[in-house]
Amino acid sequence: MDFDDSASEGIRLSRRELDMRRLPGQRTTLQKWLIVVCLLCLYLMVVVVFHALGMVQPRTVYALVAMMGGGLLLFLLIFRSGVNRRLREKRLKFPIVFLALTGMLAVFYLEPVTQIVLAPFAFVALAYGMYRIRRALAYLLGFYLIAGYAAVVALHYWEQQNAALLRLELMHLLALGAAVPAFVFLIGKVQLLHHILHRANRKIKNIQEDAQRDTLLGCYNRRYIVTALEEQQQLADETGIPLCLAVIDLDHFKRINDALGHLGGDEVLRAFARVAQENVRAEDIFGRYGGEEFLLIFPGTALLPALNTCERIRAQVEAQTWKGLPRGRVTVSIGVTQYVPGESVLEFFSRADTATYLAKEGGRNQVVVEEPTRKGDPSVTVQPVPDDGEDAEPAVTVPTPLHPGRRYASG
Repeated sequence: MDFDDSASEGIRLSRRELDMRRLPGQRTTLQKWLIVVCLLCLYLMVVVVFHALGMVQPRTVYALVAMMGGGLLLFLLIFRSGVNRRLREKRLKFPIVFLALTGMLAVFYLEPVTQIVLAPFAFVALAYGMYRIRRALAYLLGFYLIAGYAAVVALHYWEQQNAALLRLELMHLLALGAAVPAFVFLIGKVQLLHHILHRANRKIKNIQEDAQRDTLLGCYNRRYIVTALEEQQQLADETGIPLCLAVIDLDHFKRINDALGHLGGDEVLRAFARVAQENVRAEDIFGRYGGEEFLLIFPGTALLPALNTCERIRAQVEAQTWKGLPRGRVTVSIGVTQYVPGESVLEFFSRADTATYLAKEGGRNQVVVEEPTRKGDPSVTVQPVPDDGEDAEPAVTVPTPLHPGRRYASG
C-alpha cells in the first residue's frame, strides 16, 4: 500500500468535537426559553414604565404578571408531558403567539393608553412564529388581532362614551388593519426563502456525506479515512489519549473474484463491510482504503480492546458461508498497532501495514499485533479470548522489558 494522498483535504474535527460544537443557528432548549422570557419582560418593562409615570394602574401590572406566569407554566407543563409531540407543529408557535396577542389585547382593554405599545409588540409576536406558522394561520392571527382590537375599541366607547378616545383608537385600528396584512404577506416571502435555504442546506449536507462514502459499500472512502487518520493523530498528540489503527485485507480476493465473478466479489465486499461496521463502536472510523484493503481507526482506545474487536471481526467473517467458493468461506488478515506520540502518520500506518503483511505471510486468517517500539515502555502480550460477550476480559501477560518490534499473532 501507499499513503500518498493524506494532505489532499483539510483536517476534520473529531466526532467528539463535532458533538460539542453546535452549528450556527441551532439553540438549546434553555436558550429558546430565555428568548421567550426576554421578549415577555420587554413588554412588561414598558408597562411598568407607564405605571411609574402614573398612566397605568397597579392592578394592570399584577394582571399582566399573572398572565405571563400562567402562560409560561402552562406551556412548560405541556412540553414536559410530551403532549406537543402528538401534534403536527410540535413547537406550538401558533398557540404561543395567539395567547401573547390575547394578553396584549387584555392589557389594552384595561388600560387604553397601552395601545401605543400594542402594535409594535404585536408585530414582534407575529415575527416570533414566522418560520413555523403556515401563511394561512398567520393571516388568521392577523385577522384575530384586528378583530380583537376593534372589539376592545367598541367596549371602550360603550363603557366611557368618549368620542375623542374613539377617534384616536379608530385611527390606530385603521393603521393596524392596513399594516398587519402587509406584514403577514412579507413574512410569507421570508418564510419561503427560509424553506428554500433549508432544503439547499440539506442537499449540501447529503452531497458532503456522499462524497465521504464509498458508493459500493457505504463505509467511508479512502480520502475521508486517510484525512480522519491524520486528524486523530493530531488529536492524540494534543491530548495524550490512546489511538489504535488496524489494516484489514481480505485473503485471496483474486480467487474470490475468479470463483464468483466481479458481481459476486462486490457482494463479498459488501458483506464484509457490513460485518465490520456491526462490530465497531459509533466513534470508531471504518473505511475502504482501496480494493479489498480497509482501515479501522480506534480513537481513544488502547491496544487490548482494539485487538479484541479485530479478532471478533475476523471470527465473524470466517463464520460466513459462501456458495461457489472452493472452501465456502472468506477470511481476512488484520494488522493492528497503537500510536506512539510524536511519530508521523506514515510511520504509524506502516507499522499496521507491516503487521498485516506478517499476518499474510504467517498463514492468513489471523490478527497480528505490532507493538510500539518506544524505549522504557513495558511489552504487553495480548491474546484475544473467545467472543462470549462484550464484557469478556482478554487474557493479558506482562513480561519483562520491551522487545523492540515484538509481534503477536492470533487466530
